[in-house]
Amino acid sequence: MKFDDYRITPEIKDNLAEMGLKRPTDIQFKSITPILKGEDVLAIAQTGTGKTAAFAIPIVHKIQEQKRTGRSEGIKCLVMEPTRELAQQIADTFERLSRGTKVKTLCVFGGVEQDPQIARLEKGIDILVTTPGRMFDLASQGHIKLDRVQILVLDEADHMLDLGFIKDIQDVVRMMPKQRQTLFFSATINEKIKKIAYSLVKGAAIRIQISPKDPVSKNVRHSVAFISMDDKRFFLARLIEENPDSKVLVFVRTKVRAERVAKALERAAVESITIHGDKDQKDRFAVMKQFREGSVQVLIATDVSARGIDIPNVDIVVNYDLPEVPENYVHRVGRTGRGLQKGRAISFCSLEEKPLLEAIELFTGKPIDLLTIPKGDYQETLLLHNDRPDKLKAIVDELEKLEALTKPKRKK
Repeated sequence: MKFDDYRITPEIKDNLAEMGLKRPTDIQFKSITPILKGEDVLAIAQTGTGKTAAFAIPIVHKIQEQKRTGRSEGIKCLVMEPTRELAQQIADTFERLSRGTKVKTLCVFGGVEQDPQIARLEKGIDILVTTPGRMFDLASQGHIKLDRVQILVLDEADHMLDLGFIKDIQDVVRMMPKQRQTLFFSATINEKIKKIAYSLVKGAAIRIQISPKDPVSKNVRHSVAFISMDDKRFFLARLIEENPDSKVLVFVRTKVRAERVAKALERAAVESITIHGDKDQKDRFAVMKQFREGSVQVLIATDVSARGIDIPNVDIVVNYDLPEVPENYVHRVGRTGRGLQKGRAISFCSLEEKPLLEAIELFTGKPIDLLTIPKGDYQETLLLHNDRPDKLKAIVDELEKLEALTKPKRKK
């Protein structure tokens, strides 16, 4: 089936063609028609499958048709997002799909001046994409009214719950009409998510689950290499040097680690930028713009700041630190190999991270391909980048210990 076969406005079809989208992905194919019919939808699909367009396409169509047939005031659709970057990204998608229509979208988030956002609200909008904090601020001041909302979208719902937004979601629902359409989109599902989802959607909600046996996209070739914690910076520098034309996204555990890794790369004459919670919103948007446009090759990020962000043409994802939450492994490697593109992901695993690796493999249901680093190659990397060659023997001994512990486990 092609997008041309759907009963959606010509403007949307033209916009989809301009975006290079001809056929729906699985989640889009299964979601668009029920949403057009007004059904409540609970959709679960892995990252990179096109969830945003799955709800944005039918929403823009429905509001455009409504505006064509009569006068309609007030916010008609509320889209809740867990982070500012993701809210901006989703709003951009709505705006691209709305070109040539009368549908107006506004993105509202904290960390920036509220006056320009208030001015836009006063002019009238149809779709509000927002994070909870700023939305409640503006609602308490009387600038946002949700009494005419017809569609509620909870996007990246699992991440919203992880960040403690359950009460915020419940408070939002109380501000809205009971008769509404609710769309619940999430990358993962568990009992906690099920409970909140079924408390929001109607009993007859359409449940859609796109869950292949392997939660990692088939477009991503992912592997793991055993590297001592103190040596990871040298192998990261080498990887970047060996892939001079590749866009590399590096995940670390904490904000402090992000800055330390950036400093280590700077010493190796490798330019990089960081994104994490300590940066103000203006800097975070500037960083994302630089990386998206390719003016900087390497972005070092924490999970919270980069979760769900759609960055085009990421060639390599590096798990510099293994994630402590197994599900985050899938979200991280899903930053590459998006759509029809191929991607590569490599994880650096130290001795102390071995339990994290086992938890990830249990979650994905299969061992991650092992990238063996010959002893001579390992030593050569350290000799090229390390100013303390006297530490080589101890480092190689640690590597051998790690391999001895890990290989028997992985053969089962």
